[in-house]
Amino acid sequence: MKKIVLSLAGVMAAVAFAPEASALPVFARQTGMACSACHFQHFPLLNSFGRAFKAAGFTMVGAQGKIEGDRLSIPDTLNINFLASMGYVKSNQTADNTGVSKNPGNGGFYLPGIAGEASLFVGGRVSDFAGFLSEITLSAPAAIDSGKLAILPEIGSSGIHAGAIPFATNGQGASYGFEYLNTGANAVHSITNTVGNALGGTGDEFINAVSAQQYIHTATAADGVAAVVNSDMGFVNITKYNQTGMATGQQGSLGSTYARVAGLFDLAGWDSALGFQSWSGSSLNDAGAGLATMYQSKAWAIDGQMQGTLGEMPTGFYFSYANAPVSNTAAPNNFNNTANGGGYLTRSSFNVDAEIGVIPEVMTLGAAIRRAKSGTDVGAVTTGVANGNNASDNAFFLTATYKIAQNMLGRLSYVKQSGDYWTLVNQGAGTNAAASGDTTYAANLYVLF
Repeated sequence: MKKIVLSLAGVMAAVAFAPEASALPVFARQTGMACSACHFQHFPLLNSFGRAFKAAGFTMVGAQGKIEGDRLSIPDTLNINFLASMGYVKSNQTADNTGVSKNPGNGGFYLPGIAGEASLFVGGRVSDFAGFLSEITLSAPAAIDSGKLAILPEIGSSGIHAGAIPFATNGQGASYGFEYLNTGANAVHSITNTVGNALGGTGDEFINAVSAQQYIHTATAADGVAAVVNSDMGFVNITKYNQTGMATGQQGSLGSTYARVAGLFDLAGWDSALGFQSWSGSSLNDAGAGLATMYQSKAWAIDGQMQGTLGEMPTGFYFSYANAPVSNTAAPNNFNNTANGGGYLTRSSFNVDAEIGVIPEVMTLGAAIRRAKSGTDVGAVTTGVANGNNASDNAFFLTATYKIAQNMLGRLSYVKQSGDYWTLVNQGAGTNAAASGDTTYAANLYVLF
């Protein structure tokens, strides 16, 4: 075991499809500020200043000059940045030795653009009240993966910003329009930026261990418009959206509704927040296959966070609970269906995370637990007779990060999953053998410049 850990530490690499990294040099160049100005401990976690920058629509300009005129105010430089991830990942999944493909059971190294992340980000100030951000995936097939235009003018000098954010994303869900808590309400903002891998399997072992919203698969394709009001006390986001995504190029009515309320407050010196999310309605989703299907958006979640210091060490605590009801066969619930392991009973999860900066601004240690119900009826799967036994799906997660530079992050991750879903559903009724794929180790290196 010691040799494995040392080997992973030496590699400092694994594949991570982080859909939108928030620690973007695009904005560091625009503001003239270091990455640590906006981030709590390490990217992609946001601190209070990072929240304020995002809440004002990416408009703040510092070091750069501006080109200004009558109703014109843009930076004198168009900013871009490159994101790369690379690494190694290994699980106890049964290895694929067909010679056709590999999976995490084989273990493997991946590099930017070769299963690893390789993306260009373009964005910045559009006017004194609007900003833009887009991601272009360079891995084949190259394409625009997501984009949004934040139009958030300030109301007088009240500090309240209100407006609309048109957006489209292939895999961040309706919360992509506007979100800044670090609970995984959007997949980008959590204590792990390892949100997937390209080695087969589910590819979401780590993010599902730390975020209830991500466990119920809210990171879908989505096109829509977010109506947002925010201040230093929190924000309200009401979004109308369609479950198609940028890759489909498909028009559709905005039949689904996403509602988000988050409140910010000080709790004995800790920067704290509580929030609520709701998904409802139904809209088209073609899952990238070109065959449109009407899907429900049906789920709700609550979450919260506390960020401060224990002694001299920066520390964050996070929790989330999410619930997705059983699918309707005429219009399946996109967050709880047989395609993602549920669809028989209610899918739900409760997650608690903590991360402490053992060397402030350099090294962190983190942990999370998940207690979940998979939505899979054990009887229906293992014996063919439904018995209402909702298969448990629990997880224990450990991680360590080392900030090689403010824009270079090494991460070690370990997750162990357990419960009926792993010992009965995956293995067959009555099987006591070790569950295949329930344990994953990874080492990652993320670089942004």
